[in-house]
Amino acid sequence: MYRHSVTIYDAQSLELVKSISDQVNLKVLGIKGYSGLHRGSPVEGAFSPDGKYLYVTNYAMYGKGFNREGTDKCNPGNNYDRSFLYRIDTQSWSIDAAYKVGVVPKVVEVSPDNKFVLVSNWCSYDLSIISTELGKVVRTIKIGAYPRGITISNDSQYAFVAQMGGSVVHKINLVSFERELLSVGSNPRALVLSPDNAYLYATLNTAGRVIAFDLATNKVVESVKTGSAARSLDISADGSALYVVNYASDTLVKVRSSDFKILQKIKVCKAPIGVTYERLQKRVWVACYGGSIKVFSDSPSQ
Repeated sequence: MYRHSVTIYDAQSLELVKSISDQVNLKVLGIKGYSGLHRGSPVEGAFSPDGKYLYVTNYAMYGKGFNREGTDKCNPGNNYDRSFLYRIDTQSWSIDAAYKVGVVPKVVEVSPDNKFVLVSNWCSYDLSIISTELGKVVRTIKIGAYPRGITISNDSQYAFVAQMGGSVVHKINLVSFERELLSVGSNPRALVLSPDNAYLYATLNTAGRVIAFDLATNKVVESVKTGSAARSLDISADGSALYVVNYASDTLVKVRSSDFKILQKIKVCKAPIGVTYERLQKRVWVACYGGSIKVFSDSPSQ
């Protein structure tokens, strides 16, 4: 976000494919009420299931019409500027659409059926649901203080949204939009589901822990401390291992999902903040707050 760009890398060669500027002409993209060029501040991204698009949240927007940038400590009453979600075409690697969402959007996820794009808005305390068919926000759902992580069930029926300012995950029916609150522990930040959707895994930021929540019994069944300030989380393709980065411990930790035994803990960089498991080459990618990316070859879980 500080360098105003999105960088694309080849998963096999690790070479840089394209650096995409976050500068856009909102008027050209069909957004009324804006003129001139604007800049964003990319935070997180998610690919569409068909791989045609990459959706990217922007912490804030800069340019004419934007003058109240949000912060990490905020509430809806601050009246900070709403921001935009970008859509990047993966053939041309160019921004071809933008959607006005909430204030300080953080996490974005696309439903497996490619029907909805969900965005958690940190400062407006809500969730934006975008229809890919209509190309606009069709529903905004109040979450409460500091919505963060999102994951969606394989059948696209349920979305799970972490409320980091509390101790619950919101389970939202994407057909009826009814919700259920799941008590997972204080400060849930990142979420992933097991491949069979039987378990929800979450990082608890302040406690520095990862938990497993049984969706059949609605109970936390496993918990392990991974470090200080547990941040992003991902899962291996076969569901056998979890990967979590600990922001204040500077570590990447691999946890066996069957019994929550820590298999490996390594120092990766100062302030690791993002992690993803890359299925093609079975590598683990770690984003460091200072701007670097570290890539690790994964070993089979034991």
